[in-house]
Amino acid sequence: MRLLRNTFTLLAVDLLLVLAAWWLAFWLRFNLDLPEEYVDLALASSPWCLLGFGAGLVVARVYRHVWSFIGLPELRQLAAGVLLGSLLTAAAVLMLRLPQFPRSVLLLQPVLALLLLGAVRATWRTLAERRLVVDGGNALVIVGNLRDAADAMRALKGSRQWQPVGIVSPIATEVGRALQHVHVLGSVTELASVCEVANARAALVASPPGASERREALLLAADAGITLLTLPRADQWLKAESTGPRKIELEDLLGRAPVQLDVAGLADLFSGQTALVTGAGGSIGSELCRQIARLGVARLVCVDTSEYAIYGLEQELREAHPQMQGLYYTANVREADRLRAIFAKHAPAVVFHAAAYKHVPLMEQANEIEALRTNVLGTLNAARAAGECGAKRFVMISTDKAVNPTNVMGATKRLAELLVQAVCAEHRGTQYVSVRFGNVLGSSGSVVPLFAAQIARGGPVTVTHPDIVRYFMTIPEAAQLVLQAGLMGTSGQIFVLDMGQPMKIVELARMLIRLSGHTEQEIPITYSGLRPGEKLYEELLADDETTQPTPHPKLRIAKTAGVLPRVEDVLRWFDEVGAAPSGASVREWLQAQVPEYAARPET
Repeated sequence: MRLLRNTFTLLAVDLLLVLAAWWLAFWLRFNLDLPEEYVDLALASSPWCLLGFGAGLVVARVYRHVWSFIGLPELRQLAAGVLLGSLLTAAAVLMLRLPQFPRSVLLLQPVLALLLLGAVRATWRTLAERRLVVDGGNALVIVGNLRDAADAMRALKGSRQWQPVGIVSPIATEVGRALQHVHVLGSVTELASVCEVANARAALVASPPGASERREALLLAADAGITLLTLPRADQWLKAESTGPRKIELEDLLGRAPVQLDVAGLADLFSGQTALVTGAGGSIGSELCRQIARLGVARLVCVDTSEYAIYGLEQELREAHPQMQGLYYTANVREADRLRAIFAKHAPAVVFHAAAYKHVPLMEQANEIEALRTNVLGTLNAARAAGECGAKRFVMISTDKAVNPTNVMGATKRLAELLVQAVCAEHRGTQYVSVRFGNVLGSSGSVVPLFAAQIARGGPVTVTHPDIVRYFMTIPEAAQLVLQAGLMGTSGQIFVLDMGQPMKIVELARMLIRLSGHTEQEIPITYSGLRPGEKLYEELLADDETTQPTPHPKLRIAKTAGVLPRVEDVLRWFDEVGAAPSGASVREWLQAQVPEYAARPET
């Protein structure tokens, strides 16, 4: 009832303004000296003016506008309503054949009506914004060029917590200009002084992810004690707790352009189907589950050895996707019979194999056979179970450490790739692909949680070597590209993800220190030396490999050279090797299967 009353009120105000414009047009037509006979003419035609404009504004749905948030789209809609109303009014007046009716009124009145209607709305919005400004908020300096700052200011519109007071731009020619009465006070290098002058203790980085000014702002903000903020990513706007600026994170500094997914193709692949993810409780596995759930899968089977991880995933997915049927198993990919039973029961159409041991130093000493049983035997079990149950696609998560491996973990992942290709011949109805990528920010066992813990303890932050470099990408980006590769791939292919430019680990450590609000003087960086099996750099492609492009700009196909192992021989070795083989014998066998593996001599 209240909504109906408000609608009629706004429409009545608009029609009163239209009527005022009608009479004003008559007065202006006769230079403010309206003859008596034309007063009667204006009176006789006024109802038709109200009817015509009333119909035009209703058809254009102008009555639905919220005047406090009026913008260009609403003004264009208003202009369309006025134009339609003027045409209907002109048609009615001409059909009445009113004697000596001044036709110039029919041209002048719509212009006046649009001016009056637009002016009232603009005045209302101005007053509404002024009330917000009076209420105020914390002073905020925006970092970015005028285009990025305009987007940020639209997002901050109506915020009672933050009030933009200045802009620092990386473009020198923009200094001195203004945007919505907020001036560009300097360049990014002047962030500290601008914040001091504007009495602001926070800065909002509006530049896109990966922009150089983001890192520069971080260094300057840490030195000056300024809190650095950014706006939530698109996927975070859906969360209730992510409706405004948040503290900047490492992903915001290293991020790249969002991944363009073939959403329609992926929806066709998963919609109404059953998908299965091994290693579902891990960093990549859990993100794959989240992405797959959003794509409308009917049933999601999650397999992981960790009871705690699978329980946490179950709670999260049940809350986020109550319509999806989720099944959660604490099973081990090493156990072939158990895996076959799960696959046979649910007959997944798509399988993502993310279960693996990935910690290089841990797998290098005392745990070599464990790495083989999980990474090699577990992959073989999952690949064969997928083929036996009739799965359409099987995607194995591999690593850049599989290229010219120098450690046990990398060699086991390379052998797993070869076994996946070997299983292709056994099950022609299933498309098998592998996907290689580098380090994932924030994943379990990565350097980011380790550095964060060291910083929380007050340091020092330990880096193995000042020149060590790694490729990095975010967990959501990696999972999305894995999904895309699974859609595009044909059996036996190995995909390589575009990891961007490699980054020095020491630079990553510096950024994390600055993000915590400290400097390198407060939290020092020390060097511990390369660990067993560790490279200074990782390769995404081996020397004897070539790549070919795909329709997706961030995916390439690796052409590998290598002799495929005999599955029966691999299984026989696992049966005969025993419970506690020596590290030397394990490395010797691995090197026979993966000739490019440069094994570290056992000490």
